[in-house]
Amino acid sequence: MVAGRVAGKVVLVTGGGSGIGRATATLLANEGATVVVTDVDRAGGLQTVQQIGGAASFLPHDVSKDEEWQRVIAEVLAKHGRLNGLVNNAGISGPFPSTFESEDVAQWRRIFAVNVDGVFLGCKHGVPAIRDSGGGSIVNLSSLAALLGTPELSAYGASKGAVRQFTKTVAIECARKGYKVRCNSVHPGIILTSMGESLFKTEALRERARQRVPLRELGRPEDIGYGILFLISDESRYMTGAELVIDAGMSAI
Repeated sequence: MVAGRVAGKVVLVTGGGSGIGRATATLLANEGATVVVTDVDRAGGLQTVQQIGGAASFLPHDVSKDEEWQRVIAEVLAKHGRLNGLVNNAGISGPFPSTFESEDVAQWRRIFAVNVDGVFLGCKHGVPAIRDSGGGSIVNLSSLAALLGTPELSAYGASKGAVRQFTKTVAIECARKGYKVRCNSVHPGIILTSMGESLFKTEALRERARQRVPLRELGRPEDIGYGILFLISDESRYMTGAELVIDAGMSAI
């Protein structure tokens, strides 16, 4: 591994208090980035920052609220003078199982508020900041659920499908306007985060999930974090509007 793959970059990671967000923030910091971790979970976010050390700081942040995005971006620019990367990672899955026939309307809207509005607002306010900083990269966390039907997670799957499509829209608009802002989506398979564990609470359920995975192994947050690191780095300078699927082969069958 080459050291300093994102050296000198200021990167904002939402939902950085646990799971994929924490793993991503840690990898980015280890490779030279100054990382701003945000989360509604203050304790988790502060723990991430403590584990990383001096290369990271924390800001409380509800990604579903426009005014909070304005505040967070303003604070990042005031403190660091620039923003070079944004990882729109914050997301929720909702109860399991939840079919479209049984889905509660309030829960459906809450999932979309975090998973879709959060990504929209992140791009809305992040793109100008990154553009004015000389360019950079946005990574939106979608899911394998954006590529397959999700009859037991209807709202979650629909929200991640929206993230997939919106990512391409942002990528093309930024490219056409010459902003030098790339935007790609990442599509994790079954990853053992706190969210993933909430869906597979028993070893029997985990084993059933493993049997669905061609590599017969459930993913770790770092498996996704390394993909995000690549997309934030200049190594991916020729990628925009793309889908990086990290699912141990599930989408291939």
